Order: sequence, then C-alpha cells, then structure tokens
Amino acid sequence: MAAMFGSVCVSVTLLMCALGSQALDLLRATATSGNPLSTPSVHCRCTSYPNVTLCSWPEPSHSPPTHYIATYSERLGQPVTKHCHLIPPSSSSSALNSTSSSPKSEQLWHCQLPNLKLLTDYIVNVTAVYSGGTSSHLSSFMLEDIVKPDPPVNVRVSPHNIRNWMVEWSPPDTWTNLEIFPLKYQIMYQWEIRGTTKSVRLGPFENTKAELKGLTPGRVYLFQVCAEELLGLGKCSHWSSPVNITIPRTKP
Repeated sequence: MAAMFGSVCVSVTLLMCALGSQALDLLRATATSGNPLSTPSVHCRCTSYPNVTLCSWPEPSHSPPTHYIATYSERLGQPVTKHCHLIPPSSSSSALNSTSSSPKSEQLWHCQLPNLKLLTDYIVNVTAVYSGGTSSHLSSFMLEDIVKPDPPVNVRVSPHNIRNWMVEWSPPDTWTNLEIFPLKYQIMYQWEIRGTTKSVRLGPFENTKAELKGLTPGRVYLFQVCAEELLGLGKCSHWSSPVNITIPRTKP
C-alpha cells in the first residue's frame, strides 16, 4: 500500500512540474456511474491581440452535458477565479461575427475571456456537467502564444501590366487594433502539372497587395492569403478562401 501511494505522489509531482511549461492540457473526469463521460476538447485563440480571446470546444453529438461551467484565473501570484461568458452554438455565429474555419456541421461552444493581461500565464477550466458526473479540461496559456487572426478577406487578382499580375486583399474585420498591432501577410499560389500540385509561398508583406511575375499563360492558379501579427506572435491565420484565375494566353 505504501508503495502505491509513493507512486501516486511521484506522478502528482511530475504533473505539477509540467505546469511550468508555457502550455499544458490536463484532462480529468469524475463519474458517479460506470459510463465514460465525454471531455471537452478546448482550444483557445486570441483573434485580435490583445482584446479578444476565445476558448472553443465542440458539443458532443451524442449524450451532451446538461450544462458547462467555464472559469479562468492567473496561474501565478494570488489567482482570482472568474467566470468567462459562455456563448452556445445556436448564437455563436451572430455573437462572434468571425470567419471561423470550423466545419459548418460542427456545433461549437465558446467562452470569451475579456481584458487579459499581457505576458501573463492563465489557466482555463471548462467542466461539462452530466447527470452522472462531471468531466473537465484544464488548459494553461500565455496570451502571446495563442494569437491567431482570422483569415484575410476580399482576395482579388487582376492584371497589373503586360506581364505581371496584382494580388490584393483586406485585413480580417475581427482584427480591431491594426494601428497599434499591425499585421503581416503571406501569399500562396498553386497550380497543377500532370496531376501534381505545385505551390509557391511569398512574403511576409506589410502591405495588402503584392505584384506577381512570371505566371504562365493558359495555366490555372489558385491564390490564398494568410495574416499574422507583425512581430510574429502566435501563428498565421488559416488560409483565406481560394481565388481561381486562368492566365489568358493573349496579353492582358
């Protein structure tokens, strides 16, 4: 018995050491019945640094919980636990006004975490409450690590002069601090040769347009753009909706 408790203590100690990393994912479930409970799969993203942070998870397609409890706190110092604002799937699209890339068939819950501090570790706890018990997902993150804008919008491609083409786009509407926290962009264009897809990535660009040279007449190209915080915080957005252009064989 003593050996068993010693093993448990070692496991707990190692788990607490893992809390020192920049990100962690802990899963825990407590069931009063013998049936396994579905644990929320939570992903947090800052869609507009530093003011808009969302944590999201899909609603289980079978046997959903009766409700969720979502809280957050600072990991160090004297943490004060706060409840984040829950947004159910039925009202997510209108409430968030986001160009999320999640499948339309996936029902996502969201919770909004307002006014987070810069360079601060946070812990988020999302608990699914079932009639037979609870199941929780505990995540830790620093705001700067989860920055990920929505994709650029209104991507368009047009002839610029005799040989070159211009790709232009608009920043995502959900990024609200362009003057203080500018974005940079990458362009990807693709084409096929004998059934094999070729691609080129260009950038980063600080402007919202770029001139492309050397495109082959008669070839079909697919253009997409992604957005990233100027200093490289977090990750680049998902790629924008594709735009297909056939380069005419005659001079534009």
